[in-house]
Parts: sequence; C-alpha cells; structure tokens
Amino acid sequence: MIRPQPQEVELLVLGAGWTSTFLLPILEKQGIQYAATTTDGRDGTIPFRFDPDSDDEGQFKRLPSATTVLITFPLKNKGPARRLTELYANTHPSTSSSSDGKTKKKPHFIQLGVTSIWKGSDGWQDESSPYDKTDVRGIAEDELMDVADGAVLDLSGLYGGSRQPRHWVDRVVSTKEDLRAKGAVHLIHGQDVARAIVALHRHFTPGKRWIICDMHIYDWWDLIEDWAITALAAAEADSASVSEAEVAKQNRLLTWVGELMQEEDVKALPRDSARLGRVLDGRAFWREMGIMPICGRVR
Repeated sequence: MIRPQPQEVELLVLGAGWTSTFLLPILEKQGIQYAATTTDGRDGTIPFRFDPDSDDEGQFKRLPSATTVLITFPLKNKGPARRLTELYANTHPSTSSSSDGKTKKKPHFIQLGVTSIWKGSDGWQDESSPYDKTDVRGIAEDELMDVADGAVLDLSGLYGGSRQPRHWVDRVVSTKEDLRAKGAVHLIHGQDVARAIVALHRHFTPGKRWIICDMHIYDWWDLIEDWAITALAAAEADSASVSEAEVAKQNRLLTWVGELMQEEDVKALPRDSARLGRVLDGRAFWREMGIMPICGRVR
C-alpha cells in the first residue's frame, strides 16, 4: 500500500526498523503526523540510505520538512552527524518567508544511542558520569550535540515482542566462568522507547544526552535461575514440549548458579547493587519528562 507523503511532518523517522513497530502506532494514535524511511521504501515508507561518505543531496530532497528528525541507525566516529544534519539543512532551509509572516524553525535532531559508552569503574553511572570519549558511538553523539544541538537517547537492552532477554542466554553464557563474570543488565521495552521519543519530541532538550532504562537493575544470575526453573517446570508438566538437551542445559545453568552462590558467598538473589559492577541510574529522563516507564519488570 502506498502511503501519501506530506511535505511537512512533525516527526521524521530515519530508519523504520524494530523501534518503529512500537513508535508508529503511538504516533498514529496520538495524531502526530510523521513520515518514515527504509532502505528499500517498503510498507509505504520513503526509500533512503544514508552514506556517510557522500555529499549527494538527492536522497535528502525527497524527505519532508520536519519539526523533529529521529535518527534510529547508528552513526559512528566524527563526520557522519555533521554530514547528515548539513545535507538535511541544505535541502530544507530552516527559515523562509510566508504569506502569514511565519518562518520555519531549525529541526530538532534526536539520535538513538547505546548505554555501553559508560564503561567506567564499578558503581552507579548517570548522564553526568565520565564516559568513553573514544567510543565510536559516543564520538558521533558528541558531534550531533555540538553541530546541531541534538539530543541523544542512550538505550539500555532493548526487548519486546519476539525480542526477549531469556533468548540471549546462549549468546552470553557458555561456561560457568562466563556466568561468574555476569553482573547487572539493564533493559527497556520497545513501548517505553517509543514513549520516550514522543516525550522528547514534545519537550526537546537541546544538547542533552539521556540514559534510558526501566529503572530496574536485573541480576543475570537471578534471571537465569528463574528462567531455568520455569523451563524445567514446563518440561516436568509436558516432557514432549522440551528436548532432553534443553533440560540438560537448564539443569547445568541452575547448578552453576548454586555453585557460584556458594563460591562467591552470595546468600540470596538478586545480589545487591554493590556486587553487580556497573549499574545505571536512569531516573533523570523520566523525571524531566514527567512520565514513568509502564512496561514493568522483566521476569
């Protein structure tokens, strides 16, 4: 279905990927006029592929003017943020005369980033904490804030729909020593990411970087124990639904958690924050916007 593309919108989404499955329904429900891009123009979107090494304005000319431009794909190192914002500005002048005397304003730019730039020492980290200024994502975020007064939403672990944290275990833990090294994990549901984007669109904070998480600390040991117990209970109730290999894996994970609790003198789960390494304080954004996450605690 071809979706008519307006000349001006409130929110332009550059890169309608996973986040947009939560964002676009909210925009439609709240009557926020938007346009979105994909690399191939699927589902009525605008075809757009940003090349950080190209000065070609052609792709940008087909984009509508917007109050807010949301960049969902990663920008890395110095250069891409300046190029993207300048090419958009060149093809969408920020000021112009009109019959009613009004002028267009410069668009607000929002970048979706990552909380992994906070690689510092153990303990609490917030937006004012030192971050890794050599990180390629952090460098690009700094540039966007510098050249366009952009704002950044640094997202913790994304989940929602088919994207579930329990499916990550095989990727992050293959040995007992892998599990020993696992401390805190921070998460944010796609629906709350979408709500954060809309809130920042309406209450823009120029040149500001925010940590976005659901304000819970999750302990990998606690989560893995819970998921193992749940899987084993399902196997007990219906042995045909869970393979023998899966049962063996969950028993192994459960055993490792118990052994590590003894070896590390952990008396109960979840471990307290002082034992979890780097932990994120994500209160500031929600307080500034006057809203709270609504998707609750991961089990």
